[in-house]
Amino acid sequence: MWIVDSPNTRILAPSAIALGNFDGLHLGHQTVLQPIFQDEPAYPTVVSFTPHPREFFTGEKWQLLTPLGEKVEVLENLGVKQLVLLPFSAQLASLTPLAFIKQILVEKLQAKSISVGQDFRFGYRRQGTAEDLLQIASQFNIKVEIVALKNCGTGRISSSLIRQALAAGNVEQAGQMLGRPYSLTGRVVIGQQLGRQLGFHTANLQVPPDKLLPRLGVYCGWVHLDGSRLPAVMNIGYRPTIEGKTISVEIHLLDWSGNVYDRILTMDLVQFLRPEQKFNSLDRLKNQIEIDCDRSRLILSSVADKS
Repeated sequence: MWIVDSPNTRILAPSAIALGNFDGLHLGHQTVLQPIFQDEPAYPTVVSFTPHPREFFTGEKWQLLTPLGEKVEVLENLGVKQLVLLPFSAQLASLTPLAFIKQILVEKLQAKSISVGQDFRFGYRRQGTAEDLLQIASQFNIKVEIVALKNCGTGRISSSLIRQALAAGNVEQAGQMLGRPYSLTGRVVIGQQLGRQLGFHTANLQVPPDKLLPRLGVYCGWVHLDGSRLPAVMNIGYRPTIEGKTISVEIHLLDWSGNVYDRILTMDLVQFLRPEQKFNSLDRLKNQIEIDCDRSRLILSSVADKS
């Protein structure tokens, strides 16, 4: 996939554009993307913003459902040919809806068609609506498709609802809205090797600093390694039993032995097992880990039988 992240990078044109933040690339976002694949020979293009507009306006770091590397991978799998990252700056934020369409979508990106969600807002102080986009773009002979909001069993699908589900540890609900399991990806780095002392080899995962972590605690799920899907247990938290001060993400691969140091692993989260807790001794912690592993085997075996 061609990535445009600087003014000097060549644009693949003409383009069929899906426009939005698309954090999470959930099922609602994927519905917005569908029209861009039906406008050949225009390049299917996603136009997004960096940093996230919320981060720009608040001045606070914004944790993402899909950091850039993950977003690129998902978009590639969906068939998108080009990702344009517009630097969200005071200059961009000050553009009127007309100026944004003319300067960015027409002159810079040579848009032939545009797809947006029904709730899309753009331009200075979010003055522009999807209907405004439709009206203004028609002056430049650009077709605009406004996609209705998508619902699931819990209501309207949105990045905010996915965040709420993850904050509660409800990774199943988050996965339903995403259309795929919520996953954590990172490089395996050297940790304190407490797991080895307890008889459970763990991989200390260094996830991107802007990746949104779900509720702290213990999860079961699947790790992707060398084309295989391996059952695993993950702990996300401070490790209070040993007075940990920073959050760590540790994976124990069930019934598997091997060296994964410096490898990049992805774990799909299947179910929240329990919150993180402090134990009076390492022996009690070890006993609980054994219980977590046994429970994970049962859950993952059941999931595997259904798939």
